[in-house]
Amino acid sequence: MRPSGCVNDDQKTTLKSVFATGLLVLVPLAITLWVIGLVIGTMDQTLLLLPESWQPERVFGFHLPGLGAVLTLAFIFVVGLLTQNFVGQKLVEWWNVIVRHIPVVGPLYTSVKQVSDTLLSSSGNAFRKALLIRYPHSGSYTIGFLTGIPGGDVVNHLTEEHVSVYVPTTPNPTSGFFLMVPKSEVIELDMSVDAALKYIVSMGVVAPSMPQVQAAPRRPVDPPL
Repeated sequence: MRPSGCVNDDQKTTLKSVFATGLLVLVPLAITLWVIGLVIGTMDQTLLLLPESWQPERVFGFHLPGLGAVLTLAFIFVVGLLTQNFVGQKLVEWWNVIVRHIPVVGPLYTSVKQVSDTLLSSSGNAFRKALLIRYPHSGSYTIGFLTGIPGGDVVNHLTEEHVSVYVPTTPNPTSGFFLMVPKSEVIELDMSVDAALKYIVSMGVVAPSMPQVQAAPRRPVDPPL
């Protein structure tokens, strides 16, 4: 006979189910709040660039959490607003010329600017398309993102037209592999970049929904102009 104080198997299963449900609710919320707090805390550090007499704690007499984030976003918005007119664009060009002529700093600044222009420009094509490619061997597939087309002397050594593809790792998509894949072997997916990233980060658990209408047989992806 089972002692009255013991928990039977059904009760254990129920407790595990309730606990797992609680984790499913709280873990995404906790991670989201942690990331937001990390970002806001990092942006608040920009207040340290202000003179001592301008520090918010000195002016208001107390600490204002998130003030650095608000001021940083406002500063970015104002800079973007000012550089959209003719005078602002000329000032940016003048600044770029000066920085490019600074030893060590110039090449680094130029490289970072080229990457940021490619990734953040609204007219760019980098990371605008999710692709399906064969990797790491012909019997398996993975998801990658179109980043452009090969250039320079590399093109002279390729036997056919290729596209540049970034293949992120799981669950950390900020690291990955840069591949040059034959255009004929690349399939463009009917899937948004956000959905593809979720699919990758979740290690295939969060699968994107099927398209509403069955699409025609896919053609190889067209590289960006």
